[in-house]
Amino acid sequence: MGLKVLLVYPEMPPTYWSMRYALPFIGKKAVFPPLGLLTVAAMLPAEAEVSLVDLNVEPLQEAAVAAADLVFISAMIVQKESMAQVVRLCNDLGTPVVAGGPYPTSCHDQIQGVDHFVLNEAEVTLPLFLHDYARGEAKPLYASTERPDLTRTPAPRFDLVRRKDYAEMALQFSRGCPFDCEFCDIIELFGRRPRTKTPAQFLHEMDLLYQQGWRGPLFLVDDNFIGNRREVKALLAELIVWQRQRHHPFSFFTEASLDLASDEPLMDLMAQAGFNMVFLGIETPDLCALQAAGKKQNLKGDMLASIRKIQRKGMEVSGGFIVGFDSDAGDIFERQVRFIQEAGIPTAMVGLLTALPETRLHRRLKAEGRLTGDSGGGNNTHDLRLNFLPKMDPRKLIDGYKRILAEIYHPDRYFERCLKLLKTLQPHRVSRRKLHVMELRAFVRSLVVQTFSRYGWAYWRFLAQGFFARPLMVPETVTLAVKGHHYFKMTRSLLELESFKASLHEWAQTFEARLQTVAAQDFPQRLAELRAFRDRALSQMQARYQRLPRDFRAYADDAVAAFRASLEENLSRFAHEVPVQG
Repeated sequence: MGLKVLLVYPEMPPTYWSMRYALPFIGKKAVFPPLGLLTVAAMLPAEAEVSLVDLNVEPLQEAAVAAADLVFISAMIVQKESMAQVVRLCNDLGTPVVAGGPYPTSCHDQIQGVDHFVLNEAEVTLPLFLHDYARGEAKPLYASTERPDLTRTPAPRFDLVRRKDYAEMALQFSRGCPFDCEFCDIIELFGRRPRTKTPAQFLHEMDLLYQQGWRGPLFLVDDNFIGNRREVKALLAELIVWQRQRHHPFSFFTEASLDLASDEPLMDLMAQAGFNMVFLGIETPDLCALQAAGKKQNLKGDMLASIRKIQRKGMEVSGGFIVGFDSDAGDIFERQVRFIQEAGIPTAMVGLLTALPETRLHRRLKAEGRLTGDSGGGNNTHDLRLNFLPKMDPRKLIDGYKRILAEIYHPDRYFERCLKLLKTLQPHRVSRRKLHVMELRAFVRSLVVQTFSRYGWAYWRFLAQGFFARPLMVPETVTLAVKGHHYFKMTRSLLELESFKASLHEWAQTFEARLQTVAAQDFPQRLAELRAFRDRALSQMQARYQRLPRDFRAYADDAVAAFRASLEENLSRFAHEVPVQG
């Protein structure tokens, strides 16, 4: 019997990206499968017995871990807590753990319990590990700066997942990005010279998905799909033919850079191939911040005009935005909101600047003595902890950031952007279609859930205006409405979480203030009063904690533990110090 390998993909916490509250509308469990692990699976020996558990769609059974010879795990920073739980289970059951992917590659020295780190790009390091493991000589760490030729990368093992669990499938054409943004770790992981697969190789992977019955959205996970324009145009030429021959079974979306707008032929090719969305790193309307961060590709033209050019080609623009740059002034929050609204970007992922490991930003801030910790949970959209000292007052920065989210994801403002997008989009012929069965199901659930939500009137007003303005874009209108439900719930939960944390801080301050007024002569009575206050505060804290959305309680656990510890420490110190002073 061959080697038994269990691939495990950790759970994603609730984030703006996770679409956790939109997925039930279409009967799906996760957005897309773990492409990295599926590709690693294809690199394992042919005789190996390989299985995969994606914790986003099913639980991990102890029996599966115990039966495996090796557990392979890959994770991003945002999945670190779930990964730690998996590693502990493997350690308890005595199953060796092999870890790789972005988080271990950047932070392996901070991770406990892993037997073998296989870092960087698996095409280089995995064969070395497998060779040594077969000889009983596997080392704790395998790392390499070599950039492999992607034409030798095997097709992902899509047979290991249930396609019905996922809203979208995913493929990769290239790795690397030609730009040098200070805060980005992509160039550190994959280099600045984009490497690509061949068109034939990529079409073969699409054939596999097509033959296995997949129809619908396909996410090209490239961090900058247009990084190597010569190669991507060659691919698109063949992709157009492939799609046409099969009556356009797939729609595509990907990540690119804003300078896409300067290449009209490239946009036309993408539209003809069936691309209907691109994610762009817009970051900020502040030109000084863009210049300082090395985001020079966004300085080549008017950003709003560039966004509208892409939208008029039939591609929705979703965007990444950041606050916390050194040059950010007090008006940056209003400027970000104004830009997002004017651009008609419904999916605006605004985050706090984070100094990710191994980036130029991290190195600069370390040299300046401004780093205050690691990158936390890796969730810079609502895990509101800075890991550096910003130029702006930290409290002002976080409060301003929360105001942005509250503003852009207020139902009225969100639907306003959606309507602007619908009116701007010029859908290409291949994107005009009828509602699929899955979308009809989503529409029915949307009517039931969103009609009776707290934003029901705004929802119906948007549907009416959207259907009237663009009657041929009903699927897009419904999709935007359903995504809105996720964004609204995420934002409301985030603000409730932050309000809860603020109340803990206020209770702690009140308790400390009471300690300062205590005199030795009334010590027994005041000690009893302080204990009563502590008990009331803990009781109220627990009640509010239980009212937090269940998915968000984990984000409050550190604050709750610190609050409890603070009360007990102060009370204990008071009980010992005051009698001595008397």
